[in-house]
Parts: sequence; C-alpha cells; structure tokens
Amino acid sequence: MSQNEPLVAFDQSHAASYDQRFAKLAGLRDALHLLTGAILADLPADARILCVGAGTGAEVIALAQKFPGWQFALVEPSAPMLEVCRRKAEDCGITARCEFHRGYLDSLPPSEPFHAATSLLVSQFILAPEARIAFFRGIAERLRSGGTLVSADLASDTSSDEYQRLLEIWIRLMRETGSPPEQLEKMRVVYGRDVAVLPVEQIRSMIAEGGFQSPILFLQTGLIHAWTAQRS
Repeated sequence: MSQNEPLVAFDQSHAASYDQRFAKLAGLRDALHLLTGAILADLPADARILCVGAGTGAEVIALAQKFPGWQFALVEPSAPMLEVCRRKAEDCGITARCEFHRGYLDSLPPSEPFHAATSLLVSQFILAPEARIAFFRGIAERLRSGGTLVSADLASDTSSDEYQRLLEIWIRLMRETGSPPEQLEKMRVVYGRDVAVLPVEQIRSMIAEGGFQSPILFLQTGLIHAWTAQRS
C-alpha cells in the first residue's frame, strides 16, 4: 500500500460482499493460512504480528485462533473493510488482542518491533517498482532483526505463453466466484497494467531489496504466489 489511492475501490459494497464472493475459493485461502501458521509456529507464545492490508481479517482470525497468546496490529486503509474485520474479530472474541489502524503503514504509530508481518495480496496494487520496494522496506523497519515476513501476490511473466495458459485457468476459477463475463474479460487487460503482475523472480528481488534475506517461494495456487523471508 502506498499513499496513493488504491486502484481497486474497496468501498462499502465491495467490503460487504467480499467474503461471500470468494467463499468458493476457500481452499486457496486455507492452504495459504495453513502454511503461514507452520512458518510462524516457532514464534514466542506472546508474539506481536503486523498485518499489512488486513482486509476483512481472514489471516488474523486464522492465526489468532491457532496461537491464542499472540497480539496483532491490523493496518487497512479502507474503512468499510476494516469495519467488517472488526465485527468478525468481535464475533471470534479476539478484539482485545487486536489494534485496528485505519491508514497506511507509515501512519501507524511507533511501537516495539514486531516478531512477524503478513502482507497478503497487497503489494500487487503498487505499480511503481521503487514504491513497491519501499513498501517492503517499510515492513522490514517495523520488524525485529530476523523477523519473518509472509507475503503473497499475483505473479507471472505476462509476456510468456505459460502466463496465457495459466490466465485461462485463473479466469475459469474466477468464474466460480460469480464474476460477470465483462469483469473476466477485463482481467486480460488489467493484469500487468493496472495490477502489477510481475515475474516471480522480480518480486523476489523486490522483497530482498526491501531488506529481507533470501526470500523463498513456498506456495503457488494459480496466479497467487507466496514468499517468506527474514529481515536482514
């Protein structure tokens, strides 16, 4: 997330329908959350976790239920999305363990360094490469030395034949969410132009330039790729 307005309008109607719309893709979400929990499992029982672009709170709730002593700082610029997240946290009884911050990472008040951070399907909306590197650097600066990042974004080489084949599979998958035909066709244009779908190695390099050591790709589900790395 940058200080510029996001390209996707995460407004009231989007927030209200977000979880229901992607319910049919729960398998992809659950695989990412399962592996994220495994990656972070050795953190202290009272670990502090930074969730950048928390959305409606899916990964926070998954981690909070698995690790009952952890505390969370949730950063989300969309007020409607954050409100859905807050209601879900209340329903799950984890509100006391959460700090809700409406805004961007650079407006989050200073605090003790975090043990780990998550950024799931967030940096793909930052089009300028230097701004995307700065985004990861901002996360690194909030972490302890050796702190862990889990980051996921859409990724592929959009100029390759492999991408075109993978995109067809992805569009069929998005059809399962109820996306209308005109929106499915729009994906062919906006990916790589209005959403920064970049080659896997380029994103890996951006994470490394942002202050993380040896990022590794630990998951691919369709176009979604996920990396983990430690702060240098």
